[in-house]
Amino acid sequence: MYKIAIIEEFHKSGLNLLDDNKNFSYEIINNASEENLIKVLPNFDGCTLRVSKLNKKILEKCPNLKVVSRHGVGYDNVDIRYLKDNNITLCITANANAIAVAEHVMYMMLCISKGIISHDRSVRNGQFKQGIKDTQTLELDGKEILIVGFGRIGKSLISKCKSFNMNIKIFDPYVNNETIDKLKCIKVDNLKNSFKTSDFISLHVPLTKETENLINLESLKLMKKTSIIINTSRGGVINEIDLNKAINDGIIFGAGIDVFKNEPVNIDNPLLKNDRVLLSPHSATFTDECKIRMAKNCTQNIIDFFEKKLDKSMIVKL
Repeated sequence: MYKIAIIEEFHKSGLNLLDDNKNFSYEIINNASEENLIKVLPNFDGCTLRVSKLNKKILEKCPNLKVVSRHGVGYDNVDIRYLKDNNITLCITANANAIAVAEHVMYMMLCISKGIISHDRSVRNGQFKQGIKDTQTLELDGKEILIVGFGRIGKSLISKCKSFNMNIKIFDPYVNNETIDKLKCIKVDNLKNSFKTSDFISLHVPLTKETENLINLESLKLMKKTSIIINTSRGGVINEIDLNKAINDGIIFGAGIDVFKNEPVNIDNPLLKNDRVLLSPHSATFTDECKIRMAKNCTQNIIDFFEKKLDKSMIVKL
């Protein structure tokens, strides 16, 4: 029988898959501190992982660990080098979250461009007409959106943007022109030039050495004054201090931020006091439907790994 550690509990639909399989037992570990994981994780053959960290200090104490299954698609909270060096498989819930995140992007684009937060506050404060004349609003129709990173979320976002008659450009050096042409979008190769013409920029890239601080003051200064940036990928992709300055100085119009460099976000982060920034607590995937899909995918990946039938698209190439 394979022993599986569920590091931080998730939707019961995923646990039910393990309950129904006699070849597996599991234990829920809600104390995901480094100290506790070093103590308890060595006993397990595989584990699931949400937002807590699995660093080398923890992993080197786990000689039986053969697979880590992420409850999500990002994996910057795992020591990738250690997994690779020790032949530990890393899985993601590749097909689970695209719809929820793409919808979250649209929600943020609409809220910011339509001044929803400001209008709502004005009505509640008895300033029914003042909010209209004091708030600049924009339309999505006919506007250009640049999707940076063209995985499953980026692809899901396309159909939603087309419904608003938006012009869609894609930047992803790892995707060929033919794939993007089939979707009737435009592939761009020069990111800086694309910043200059885009009305909306939506980020969908992992956090790597190449993408860290991809959006900084230099790149922000290339953008239109009416540009809106949405980040539902990873916090470190945007320099938060530079973004705050750019918005305050009128370099761009606003931003929607679901992810932060430090999570939970530091209370002194200047974005928390910026009225032109719409914030959410890394919650783009937290729809009821997506939580069920992620939970099932996460545990199914574990089962499929040990039953030697794991879908290759769920495996991260280390």
